[in-house]
Amino acid sequence: MISEGLRIRRADPADPAEAPALAAALLRNRAHMKPWEPYRPERYYTAEGQAERLTDGGVRWFAVAGETVVGCAILSGIVLGPFRSGSLGYWVDKDHTGRGLATALVAEVCRAAREELGLHRIEAGTVLDHGGSQRVLAKSGFVRIGTAPRYLHIDGEWRDHHLFQRLLHDDPPAGFPISGP
Repeated sequence: MISEGLRIRRADPADPAEAPALAAALLRNRAHMKPWEPYRPERYYTAEGQAERLTDGGVRWFAVAGETVVGCAILSGIVLGPFRSGSLGYWVDKDHTGRGLATALVAEVCRAAREELGLHRIEAGTVLDHGGSQRVLAKSGFVRIGTAPRYLHIDGEWRDHHLFQRLLHDDPPAGFPISGP
């Protein structure tokens, strides 16, 4: 539990209550997230649209107040083998920003990425002027590794992004030999 009544849990795509709860949270925060999100068709904001997304191969964690979703983090584009990396995205409900919730979500994702998924590295990107998200990443051990021009189409135009990564450990992947003499 993060604070009274607030906790982080891994999403369960098989739970029929997950998609409606996520859709309601996204709809409630649609205007709040507009400056940082790509265009989303109307179906995205429905339980049916979210049911499809919950089975897209990404791994998600929800911040919940009771049964209400108030934040979400996702690891997508997970690649195993010698790369062992994934891409992080996250958001927090407009009424819960500035309270450490995003940092707690990112910390849980990093823990699970290393301990449960066996990842070595996580990457993330932010639009240049999203200082709040950049502070979350810095507090979470991410370092800026560059800037990508016109990286993602956000709020009606191609936007430059700062790119970040966090190395979770330097152990070899399970089953891979350790180099040496």
